[in-house]
Amino acid sequence: MTGKEKATAPVSSVGADGKQSLCNKSNRSIADLPQKGNLQATESCPMESEKMQNKDELQTVSMTELYDTVYPPKIPIVDGLIYAGTYLFVGAPKVGKSFFMAQLGYHVSMGLDLWDYPVRKGTVLYLALEDDYARLQKRLSRMFGMESSENFYFATQSKNLNEGLEEQLKQFVKEHTDARLIIIDTLQKVREVGGDKFSYASDYEIVTKLKAFSDEHSICLLVVHHTRKMESSDSFDMISGTNGLLGAADGAFVMQKEKRTDNKAVLEVAGRDQQDQRLLLDFDREQCVWKLTKAETELWKEPADPVLEAIAKVVSEEKPLWNGTASELLQLLPDLDMQPNVLTRKLNIGAEQLFVNYGVFYESNRKCTGRIIKLELLQSQV
Repeated sequence: MTGKEKATAPVSSVGADGKQSLCNKSNRSIADLPQKGNLQATESCPMESEKMQNKDELQTVSMTELYDTVYPPKIPIVDGLIYAGTYLFVGAPKVGKSFFMAQLGYHVSMGLDLWDYPVRKGTVLYLALEDDYARLQKRLSRMFGMESSENFYFATQSKNLNEGLEEQLKQFVKEHTDARLIIIDTLQKVREVGGDKFSYASDYEIVTKLKAFSDEHSICLLVVHHTRKMESSDSFDMISGTNGLLGAADGAFVMQKEKRTDNKAVLEVAGRDQQDQRLLLDFDREQCVWKLTKAETELWKEPADPVLEAIAKVVSEEKPLWNGTASELLQLLPDLDMQPNVLTRKLNIGAEQLFVNYGVFYESNRKCTGRIIKLELLQSQV
């Protein structure tokens, strides 16, 4: 298995203006980013705080409040393919799902590109609940030889969701603060025993619980599941159970073969944060890894934003921190013709693009002297 280790975020080397208000060093990395909740660019007034504490009231935000709020960037784990959230990975028994899970986990734990998709390195937990350690040892050594990963963890037993699985996962994430991916293989192994297993409400509830955990900790939960035997023209209609599973998830991957003995498979991808894709794969039986032969869907790339591009040049590796008001920032960018409040909203909305494309983390906090903007070029390696 070959590939280059990727930086945790693409960080451009950009110039700095000598007049800016700068600190000299930033020791923070992407691992230091806030891991849960929303980063509020506007601080709630006392009346709003009291309202938020009243759970009986309908919690609403105005369009203005949305624009005046900066949310934490949703960092891709595998660019264009896997993001933080809860996803289903679905396929028939023995189609090759477990080999793909091991391959994905290894690549994320090592920071190796997955085919043509850049990967951000992080700790991985694989709940291989239908395997034992001896089988895992043989499978992994056949796939990756003797090159092991210290950031790839396995468990073959766990509690189910109603008996403490969430607490087990919380403990793991607490001990491994750089955790990016948790694989649950399979969903059926962590479902509650008994009850109405296949109702829409039950299916929706179980994925909602998993999604709440992944959202809170800003990680990806990839849940392996089976397809139903009934054929359908829509691959995602073949997910076993009700539509509640897919309805609550952030997305799904469906792996299919024409025949179980085939080496070729189709992987279809659909989700809220990634584009729909159809990937043609080929299974290398000697190495037991999946290889990409063709991507039928060409990914659309968001064009560079000239405003964010200019803002990114305010910080550099030599001077990675800048603090000041929106007016002071505009003084450094004479080519930008906009009002300070418009610039702040532009940053609020473009915070994720600014971070993912340039490695610049943006914060906005209210001080007694007014609202202060902070730009920080983070270290690339977690």
